[in-house]
Order: sequence, then C-alpha cells, then structure tokens
Amino acid sequence: MSATKIKVAIAGASGYTGAELVRLLLRHPNVELMGVSSERNAGMWLHELHPQLQNLTQIRLKPLEEIDLDELDTLFLALPHRVSMLFVEKHHPLPCKVIDLSGDFRMTDTALYEKWYQTKHVMPALSAQAAYGLPELFRDQIQSAQLIANPGCYPTSAILPLAPLVNEKLIEPDSVVIDAKSGITGAGISPKANTHFPHAYDNFSAYGMQTHRHSPEIEQTVQRFTGQDVIAQFTPHLLPVNRGILTATYSTCKKTISPEALSELYHSYYGEEYFIRLRSDSPQLRFVRASNFCDIYASYDPRTNRIITLSAIDNLMKGAAGQAVQNMNLINNLKETTGLTESPVCP
Repeated sequence: MSATKIKVAIAGASGYTGAELVRLLLRHPNVELMGVSSERNAGMWLHELHPQLQNLTQIRLKPLEEIDLDELDTLFLALPHRVSMLFVEKHHPLPCKVIDLSGDFRMTDTALYEKWYQTKHVMPALSAQAAYGLPELFRDQIQSAQLIANPGCYPTSAILPLAPLVNEKLIEPDSVVIDAKSGITGAGISPKANTHFPHAYDNFSAYGMQTHRHSPEIEQTVQRFTGQDVIAQFTPHLLPVNRGILTATYSTCKKTISPEALSELYHSYYGEEYFIRLRSDSPQLRFVRASNFCDIYASYDPRTNRIITLSAIDNLMKGAAGQAVQNMNLINNLKETTGLTESPVCP
C-alpha cells in the first residue's frame, strides 16, 4: 500500500453527518482532508460550527465552488437530496471518485425516485450506473465504481438481516414487515416540530407510515441483490435518544427451520464480515454507539411460522458516515476497516 495520503474533501459539513465524517477522517491514517464546505457558514472555522472539534483541526469552511475537484481522490457529498444530483450534473464527468450520502443515486429506477422524492431526476443514466454502497452485499461493484450511493440508515438496518432470507428463498417475499426506531439525529440538524425537545423527550411516535422514501430503497436493493421482488410494510418511529436505530423484521417462513440452521445461514453470509456481529440475544443501541458495527439476531417462531430479525446500528456511523468511510477505503484499495476500528462507546 502506498504511503501517499488519499486527498479527500467534504461537500456540506454543517449537519450531523458532515461533522461525523470530519471526526472520522481527521484520525484516518491514510487521509489528507483538503477542504470542507458550507454555504451558510463559509469563512467560519470548523470548530466554531462544531465545538467538539476544537483543538483537533484548523480547517476553515469554504464555499463548495472553492473546492478543487481535480486535486482530490475522493469527494464526499453530504448535501441535501436533489442538491447532490445537480452538483454531479454540473461536474460530469467526475474528475474524482464521489460518495453521495443523499438519496439521489440510490435507486436504479429513477421513476421510483421521482415518485417518492417528488422531483425530476436530472441524470437517470448515471443513477443506473452508481454502485449501491453496502459493502457486505455489493463489494465487487463498489471497488470499481466512480460514483457510490451511500445507503440510507433505515435501509442498512433492514436490508442486511433480510438479504440472506430472501436470497435463500426462506420467506414469502410479500410478507415482510419492518418495524424500525431511530434516534433524533436521523431527522437531520435543522429543527422540526416533531424533533423539538418538548415534543421528542419522554415520547415515542411513529411517522411516515406508507409514505417513507426508504420503503422503495429497501425493496429495490433487496431485489438488486437477490433477483427476487419483495414487498415490505415499513413503519419508522422516533426514539427520544440522540443516535442509533433498532429494527425488527417479521417474515412468513416457507418451511420450518431449526435455530441451528438459521444461525448457520447467517454465519455463511456474514461470519467473515468485520462490521457485522451475529448475536445470540437481542441487540441494543448502546452496544453499537459511535461504531460502524451492525449487530444482528435472528430467530424462528414455530407458533406463528415467522422468522424474526433484530438489528442495531448507529445511524450516523454504519447508517451514514462510517459506511461512507468504509466505501472510501474500498475504492482507494485500503483495508476496509482502516480508521473504523474504535470500539463502541458504552455506556
């Protein structure tokens, strides 16, 4: 491996994901952070915007147009949905590898994107070519990609436990129910009525029933990996915690399966994966906090003939910035775990 540092920049650092990317990249042994942008906060020191970074960096925020793409190996787009694809359109063909953390390139079917995001897609051909950045399922495509669509946080937590069941034809593909709960950072840094402290604290609520844009992302990605169409009933909930996602899936089984056979199935898919930990009991948010791990537990209920999975991730890490750095390592021929092996923060 070359001692030359990978030159990277972050477009959009005012949000939680941008700040988490900075935190990870500053301690990455093979990265030189060349620039960080924020249109609203251009000219500020990064630590003025994110005080947790004081004494850790002397980077000044700049407008996105001042980041020189030609000097970069990899650019992270931590921009809002719709804004990312306009940036990519403006700079196409891309002079560096791009990892997009928005939803703009996650769906190969742009008609679905336009339906669920309520906007026209300006680069449908490129969307069809983008690699879906879930390394445990699409590693080969990611390694050679110019544009990577970093997955959504909810989809990551649901797709990883579901993919082996669908691929092995163990469950009825139209029986999937996904019940997911996320910390408030998943809603972004901009204040909203339902994330306001008096509303969220000491409360628990569902939202986006039947309308959440991660529904088609989950279904299309499972189909992309398995070749099988899946219909999933997805309901997200808001937990009164800062970070983390706990997701339960329920699927009707096509045949009886023993606990040993179910365990063997998941080990055959993920036993060698560093960032997936197969647990013997229910995962908990505190065991993955501030880490890039996805903890998965699966069981079969003979009474209801359903396979139940539980998964836990940190929505800002394996659900966003951590997974983006994992993808950066892959496309730059680094060991996949580089810069991501810190243990979870517990308690």
